[in-house]
Amino acid sequence: MERRIYAPFKYIQGSGMIYRLPDYIKPLGKKGAFVIASPGTIDRYGKGIAKSFEDASFKVEIAPFNRECSKKEIDSLIDKLKKADLDVVLGVGGGKAIDTAKAVSHYAGMPIVIVPTIASTDAPCSALSVIYTEDGVFESYLFLRDNPNAVIVDLDVIAAAPPRLLVSGMGDALATYFEARACNIARATAINGGKPSRTAVALAELCFNILMEDGLKGKISAENHVVSPAFENIVEANTFLSGVGFESGGLAAAHAIHNGFTVLPETHSAYHGEKVAFGTIAQLVLEDASDEDIFEVIEFCKSVGLPTTLGDLGVKDPTPEKMRAVAEASCAEGETIHNMHVEVSVEKVMAAICVADRLGAM
Repeated sequence: MERRIYAPFKYIQGSGMIYRLPDYIKPLGKKGAFVIASPGTIDRYGKGIAKSFEDASFKVEIAPFNRECSKKEIDSLIDKLKKADLDVVLGVGGGKAIDTAKAVSHYAGMPIVIVPTIASTDAPCSALSVIYTEDGVFESYLFLRDNPNAVIVDLDVIAAAPPRLLVSGMGDALATYFEARACNIARATAINGGKPSRTAVALAELCFNILMEDGLKGKISAENHVVSPAFENIVEANTFLSGVGFESGGLAAAHAIHNGFTVLPETHSAYHGEKVAFGTIAQLVLEDASDEDIFEVIEFCKSVGLPTTLGDLGVKDPTPEKMRAVAEASCAEGETIHNMHVEVSVEKVMAAICVADRLGAM
């Protein structure tokens, strides 16, 4: 039995980091940095990033990311990178911008530095990109050669973001322990190709414990755009602990059910972590977890504002046809729901979603 632990080469979290990026880029390349960032991120931080590279006498080019981590977008940015003649990729932004930058660096064979501007997903640390269609429907996982060379987290930048994004990150992180636990029981293969390690499961459990202890305080900090000790802990849990925990501990039903919900257009306004949070409740129902586990998760979600019902996700008319479509996508061949230690079927997933919705409404 082979156990693997994957993690970024460096994880650095502090204040003012976004304008010190050349310090971490220069050891990785000689030509300069190709920055991939969303238009909003460029508007807010582009000039400051460009000036920091200019002051360091290091070439930089900033390319806008166009909303979806799709094959078309990745190919377009690879073409721009080739023309720019640079040798380090720098991904700045949210989960999809980061996943796109990782995919570009993977295909270009270049080092990658990740700078999340929000703590809404565990994407920054992993050797994985989630590929969507141009319409935002889950398509596939792209497994990368390496984890990022560095993940640089600027707490001031994260604190300036809308608080809903930090809460969404808590929803993504919430699944980490329960999915790793399920994979460990089943001795399923984790995302990194090995069996869940005790280290990964322990990190996933630490992630969960931090959410329970500091989640509400972290949310209040985010609402007031201040950096408190609880806020720092939540950012670390959302970004590093969840990232290493899911990649080396494994994914199971919660993320598969998230992927299933992407087939419903009405859920596209819900963030990744919001759908994963509901998927976590559904997973616990599917595996017949204890009432203590289920209601601890539901009460936590309610305390920080994560969805606990289908209506919260935007599904106002959950017809049997819609729920079957979600369940069928969740149970597709190769989906992570097949890592569960209990029997899985379309009917059982439909039932779990229904019961989760009713429990979440209590």
